[in-house]
Amino acid sequence: MVWLQIKKIVVVIIGAFLTAVGMNLFLIPANVYSSGFTGIAQLLSKVLTDYTPITLSMGLLLLLLNIPVAILGWMKVGKSFTIYSFISVVLSSLFLEIIPIKQLSHDILLNAVFGGVIIAVGVGITLKWGASTGGLDIIAMVLSRMKDKPIGPYMFLLNSLIILTAGFLYGWEKALYTMVFLYASTRVIDMIHTRHAKLTAFIITKKADELKRAIHQKLVRGITMIPGKGAFSNETRDIMMIVITRYELFDLERIIKDVDPKAFTNIIQTTGVYGFFRKD
Repeated sequence: MVWLQIKKIVVVIIGAFLTAVGMNLFLIPANVYSSGFTGIAQLLSKVLTDYTPITLSMGLLLLLLNIPVAILGWMKVGKSFTIYSFISVVLSSLFLEIIPIKQLSHDILLNAVFGGVIIAVGVGITLKWGASTGGLDIIAMVLSRMKDKPIGPYMFLLNSLIILTAGFLYGWEKALYTMVFLYASTRVIDMIHTRHAKLTAFIITKKADELKRAIHQKLVRGITMIPGKGAFSNETRDIMMIVITRYELFDLERIIKDVDPKAFTNIIQTTGVYGFFRKD
């Protein structure tokens, strides 16, 4: 368990470093804007510098924006997820201050694409290891637990505001390249982690009772038990069906690996859930 936590922290550090590299070496020098809270911090920092006597670094703004979200996550989501996510935010803010802003290429398209890919790799591996980069990820978890609302429309609205504001203040060409960044980063994150907000896991196991207890200790999710029988072996098995959010996939994978490494698990896309889906 300690070794797992160490590996998780190392992944969070690498993810935060890659985010800062993508920002300071590609997006910021090209005036291409990121998405989510990172994009808000980037845009606010530039607006304050250009239009007011106040100067606040992007790293500091990113940290300040995430503090209330982290408090909300602590109360509504869970301590472990929120702690690792906030560590990611703090490290990203630190690396943004340490790594110098340097323009490696004068081609805006190259900056948008490479910045998007590098940042997406950092975000993707962080999500894959059961943490997040803060901001909208924590809000997504809160909405999923409280109201079972999709995060997609909120992300679209926030990113649209970033693009429109950047276009209005600094030219529509920059806004269009921001859309290129969003496309590149989204595609890479989808490849590394998963694009689906909800997933259904079918677990075929001989240790259903042990798995049930372990899952209920970690996840606030219901489980449906289905009797099964092997077509070749004729041995009876239990099939466990559980619907989870993508942020819970890492924890579920770890539980299955610890309790029954021989279990056969099928993770499939869930396009919608009707009926009771526990949210508290």
